[in-house]
Amino acid sequence: MRKSFDDLTIADDFMFCKIMQDESICKQFLEMILAGQIGKIACLSPQNSVATGIEAKSVRLDLLVKDEAGKSYDIEMQVSNEHNLPKRMRYYQAAIDITFLDKGTHYKALNDSYIIFVCLFDAIGKGKPLYTFENICIEDGQTPLRDGTKKVIINAEAFEKATNKELKGFLEYVKTGTANTEYTGRIETMIQAVKHNEQARQEYRFMSGLEMDAREEGIQQGIQQGFADGSYQTKLETAKSMKHANCELDFIMQMTGLSKEEVESIS
Repeated sequence: MRKSFDDLTIADDFMFCKIMQDESICKQFLEMILAGQIGKIACLSPQNSVATGIEAKSVRLDLLVKDEAGKSYDIEMQVSNEHNLPKRMRYYQAAIDITFLDKGTHYKALNDSYIIFVCLFDAIGKGKPLYTFENICIEDGQTPLRDGTKKVIINAEAFEKATNKELKGFLEYVKTGTANTEYTGRIETMIQAVKHNEQARQEYRFMSGLEMDAREEGIQQGIQQGFADGSYQTKLETAKSMKHANCELDFIMQMTGLSKEEVESIS
């Protein structure tokens, strides 16, 4: 059963993406998780569909961020343990690389990339609040491959073990809903503002309807598969329905993959 809009928390995809669209919130989150400064955010795209090929499984990323240095960050919220996180992160990394490397471009052009999963459970099972992975040489156990990739798995369940005060406060907020830091207080205020926004309520209602339709039609991937595999006509019809529901232009473009001009031309 889909949650009601008024019951949404930071741990729900819809609300997580809404809040992380705020550049200051998102930048502080990344610097807190990566324990260092990042460049100014140059691009921030929620619910980003990545098509990997006609026959390949497509991906819908919760939040795809690029900073002014060209580094990319995929940020995902994961509530339930489907026991596939390592392989899923591998596939997401491949999909992002394919998207950013144009045909004929040298491999050196691949930007540094981070895949970050915020989990309400311990995906690795070692009781740590944070797990950071990169490719290293097995023979000496320390020489990095330097392929420019890192994968971070966050375990909100272990918030009490976090040594950094801000990180501990954030993880506790994700896991329990208790806001006891300035940062989580700002997030909670934003969440309450979103819940009083009728446009956001309409968007959530529309997304819930799409998911319900997907289940009823037996589409295995549902809304997560997105519209990358659908026909152009289906996208146009969906965009038309969303316009009639008074959804915002950017939201329609994100959900259908249509351009601004294509959406605006629909009557």
